[in-house]
Amino acid sequence: MNETLTPQQLDKEGQTAFRAGRYSEAAAAFERAAAGFTSAGDVLGAAESANNRSVALLKAGDAAGALQAATGTETVFAAAGDSKRQGIACANQAAALEALNRPEEALEWYGHSSELLKQAGEKEFRAIVLESITNLQLRTGKQLQALASMDAALENKPRLSFKDRLLKKLLKTPLDMLRRKE
Repeated sequence: MNETLTPQQLDKEGQTAFRAGRYSEAAAAFERAAAGFTSAGDVLGAAESANNRSVALLKAGDAAGALQAATGTETVFAAAGDSKRQGIACANQAAALEALNRPEEALEWYGHSSELLKQAGEKEFRAIVLESITNLQLRTGKQLQALASMDAALENKPRLSFKDRLLKKLLKTPLDMLRRKE
């Protein structure tokens, strides 16, 4: 049986493999889906599949491949006026840069992502990005910036867990002191 799959079918195949933890297989399916979307003239579908491939490659341990897969997709989404997917594409690149131990570049891309997700009104996605920024800032010795980033992340979560509420309460005092200094 030499059946030709549509880009949509290939994308679905990739998602199934991804959910099953078969990341290399998922990446290959997403790569074929992106090629199919490109052949069909669907640049948004191709960019979406490329971003899915980026995530799968990162999960498979190929950070360089993940960065390569996502690079440029943010401009496709920007041209379409899709701030949400543009922000996610920036976050995918940031995650790959972080895995490649390029923290300053990663922070820059996470910052772009955060702003785009804010514009798109995507509070939950933005909270995830802000938590990534916080963790990276802590690892790079930027504790004060990390406090502000974590506070912003908590502000963007629709529901706070017990741990989040406790953290928010703990952050209140140092943040209030910092604000008074300004």
